[in-house]
Amino acid sequence: MPNPTPVPPRDRADTPWRSEGAPPSPPPRKKMPGGWRGLVLTALVVYLLTNLVLSFFGEGDEPTISYTEFSKQVADGNVSKIYSKGDAIEGQLKNKQPVPDGEGDYTKFVTQRPAFADDQLWANLTAKGVTVTASPVVEHRSFLANLLISLAPMLLLIGLWVLVARRMGGALGGAGGLGRKVPPKPVELEGTTRTTFADVAGIDEVEGELSEVVDFLKNPQAYRRMGARMPGGVLLSGPPGTGKTLLARAVAGEAGVPFFSASASEFIEMIVGVGASRVRELFAEARKVAPSIIFIDEIDTIGRARGGGSGIGGHDEREQTLNQILTEMDGFSGSEGVVVIAATNRADVLDPALTRPGRFDRTVQVSPPDRGGREAILRIHTRDIPLAPGVDLAQVARTTPGMTGAELANLANEAALLAVKRQQDAVTQADLSDALEKVQLGAERPLVMPEEERRRTAYHESGHALLGMLQPGADPVRKVTIVPRGRALGVTLSTPETDRYAYTEEYLRGRIIGALGGMAAEHVVYGVVTTGAENDLEQVTGIARGMVGRWGMSERVGRLTAIPSDAQGAYGLSAAPATLDVVDGEMRRIVDECYENACRLLREHRDRLDALAEALLAAETLDEDAAYAAAGIPRLTKGTGTAG
Repeated sequence: MPNPTPVPPRDRADTPWRSEGAPPSPPPRKKMPGGWRGLVLTALVVYLLTNLVLSFFGEGDEPTISYTEFSKQVADGNVSKIYSKGDAIEGQLKNKQPVPDGEGDYTKFVTQRPAFADDQLWANLTAKGVTVTASPVVEHRSFLANLLISLAPMLLLIGLWVLVARRMGGALGGAGGLGRKVPPKPVELEGTTRTTFADVAGIDEVEGELSEVVDFLKNPQAYRRMGARMPGGVLLSGPPGTGKTLLARAVAGEAGVPFFSASASEFIEMIVGVGASRVRELFAEARKVAPSIIFIDEIDTIGRARGGGSGIGGHDEREQTLNQILTEMDGFSGSEGVVVIAATNRADVLDPALTRPGRFDRTVQVSPPDRGGREAILRIHTRDIPLAPGVDLAQVARTTPGMTGAELANLANEAALLAVKRQQDAVTQADLSDALEKVQLGAERPLVMPEEERRRTAYHESGHALLGMLQPGADPVRKVTIVPRGRALGVTLSTPETDRYAYTEEYLRGRIIGALGGMAAEHVVYGVVTTGAENDLEQVTGIARGMVGRWGMSERVGRLTAIPSDAQGAYGLSAAPATLDVVDGEMRRIVDECYENACRLLREHRDRLDALAEALLAAETLDEDAAYAAAGIPRLTKGTGTAG
């Protein structure tokens, strides 16, 4: 089941793990890549270049005119005012004049009076009424303004330098000598609620195996006195959503020790050696605060069996990371108190060196919960959801065989969303039932079908349902609908009364007959076959392939495994071509026999098929009791869903 408490965030991208319960440590000081000497040298170069540029463009746009031009403007009475400092003269005209030997016009100007000039300048200025000012006519920037302008690019450069250093300094630190490694900063806050076994339900047998790890972490001295060594690693194997991550956190929380968690894929980088460096750093941090727990999720990402050829790129990086994990785990001793817990749903592809005794000594299978476990999980996930009086979680648990903790959590959440949408104060049994339909069958589609196609769909689903009712020991029909859901135009849902762990050949043949019921009904009633049986045929092919190639239910193939369990399309190289031809022939024989039985049963019970189809056309959706009543079949021994 999923974790009810939030997972602490990662503190930095270059430390691909999260920590809980570790003592806080001060953030490390980061060293500027390249050193301050390089930064100062670069800043000086920028400063000099800026001043050089300002020397060309910082003096303004006032033109420098000849003294002859200036004398002419004075004689014409066009000079308004001037300011003189030594022989330098700045002035302003009354009217614009074109720039001599240049482009544009000017009103303010700068000129230089020759030292040998003897032209009665003051008398001419007084005669023409020119104002001689005490302040410069042309405003120049102060030294401070020039300094700030020249420093602005340098300050911008320093800011960018610091930003890049902060972002890249840590990543380069772990890249095998490209920089300094930075230890991770724990992110666990004071008073944060830790996950314990009280938050785990439905997998009690797994809790029992892991309780030894908790006891060892709490009382290591007792084990050392007896000469016992705690397993250095525990491998949690099971389907997705069964609660492997939650179990690892619960072990750490129950023992009250620091917990470091990471996904295996987060160790891999494009630069070869980064993953191995991060693994070394993670294990070093865990040893500092031992006893502690390291949890590596999806370890099959880097723990797959190594090939004989030399890899390049990411493949070589993956193998280096795996080798480092093997080295770190092999170096453990009983006194270190560091336990590695890993999770995977593909334990069969792991490298044998990883699962040997001394590394992952113990493999714990985490399976989907049974009926009692599902009820307990539902109670945990509805603790914060107001339930209406009369809500029966035990009944919901009975109708959800095979669902994992994550799926049950999603079911409870979907029911709460429906209650909010319907403006209710509490979640009712109807909300849970509708949410289960949405999760298992898909959301309803507002599709308007022609009447003829709607009738054909009704017969298709009635064929599924009727054959499910007639087969001895078959799973009981829970609901039949011709309302389009997901990709299907109609759905027939069948679930067992109790959890099944082994299947007989008779039961599997019944499943095939039920899955072929939709196609058989269309054939019996209309004499045609439509594309609506696509999903049915996929189920039939999978069951028949398993019966013949994996479970030894064919005399011709014999008691052997001819098809690997993970084969989807091609069968692979696990058997000779002649054997695969026999498998193909036996699959066809079984399916053909089941199809003939399906057509025969529907012809013999044509009246019940018609009655069930008419009831479906009238009501669109029939629950369990209504479906059996419409077919006129008494409820037999309560025995997976078929979409058609």
